[in-house]
Amino acid sequence: MSWCGLLNVDKPMGMTSRQVVDHVQKLVRPDKAGHAGTLDPLATGVLIVCVGTATRLITRIQQGRKRYVGRFLLGKHSDTDDTDGEVIDGGDWSGVTRQSLEQTLPGFLGSIQQTPPRISAVKVAGHRAYKLARRGEVVELQPRPVEVFSLQISRFEPPEFELEIECGSGTYVRSIGRDMGERLGCGAVMSALRRTAIGRFAVADAVPLGSLNATSLLDVLMAPQAAVAELPRRGLDSAEVVRVRQGRPIPWGFIPDADCHGEVTLVDSANTMIGIALADPVQQQL
Repeated sequence: MSWCGLLNVDKPMGMTSRQVVDHVQKLVRPDKAGHAGTLDPLATGVLIVCVGTATRLITRIQQGRKRYVGRFLLGKHSDTDDTDGEVIDGGDWSGVTRQSLEQTLPGFLGSIQQTPPRISAVKVAGHRAYKLARRGEVVELQPRPVEVFSLQISRFEPPEFELEIECGSGTYVRSIGRDMGERLGCGAVMSALRRTAIGRFAVADAVPLGSLNATSLLDVLMAPQAAVAELPRRGLDSAEVVRVRQGRPIPWGFIPDADCHGEVTLVDSANTMIGIALADPVQQQL
């Protein structure tokens, strides 16, 4: 049997994203598997695992907006910006109020420059930052642009507070907490993180990793087109399937409610996804 599709897995705390993929990989061999966006071992929540040819959609899924709930501890610093690292005391947090915390929020909204944590998957001269740091090398990471679409305090019980965040790809929630702590003058580290959504994939629909086996996989594996459900769809006949696989254009045909200037999902007569095409309005072809 050949496997192809998407899994919305609720990653448990303490596991790496790679370990989750390895668990799935054992179930789908010889087909390959890969995840669409790393979650640190401390984090839980939505991890999309792509199986078979659906791994071609990884980059697309990674580009979707992410939603998180993060918990932070005031008055602490850490070499990892979370409680998984070496935590040391920071400044006095007793004067921090909900109002003073809220006053820092606007500085982290919109297009901002963010410095990733030293222990992160960011590449420095071709090497992962966390590997360099763990070898004792000094890692100087440069700020980079990220997008934060919404940021609000969902709980404030000092020294703990909780944030709900919607952000773009490449944003580090750990860094947001760290930088808020610096602005407050006392420091802050992340103590918990839950990813509640990537694009249209929500944690409410996620499957616990422990429930995945060869039998349950059949019920929870989603078709690849679940990742592009917002796109118009164009059905192909057998001759067009051949043309598309040869990289040749096809007439765009009738696509309801499509502006024909963007992307179109191509499916065969069995509703199996063949690929994504770009509509050419001048030549009226895909």
